[in-house]
Amino acid sequence: MTRNKPTAKKRRLAKAGKQKKGVPTWVIARTGGKFRANPKRRQWRTRKIRA
Repeated sequence: MTRNKPTAKKRRLAKAGKQKKGVPTWVIARTGGKFRANPKRRQWRTRKIRA
């Protein structure tokens, strides 16, 4: 990827990076294990971001 990215693309990539995190332990505990997985979790090789 190029070194100089457009600002809009950088922002989209940063947002996707923040969304990739797992569900916090306290949320799993508070909901009694109903919410365990993050549906927006993605693998960098398989699912691409529309950037």
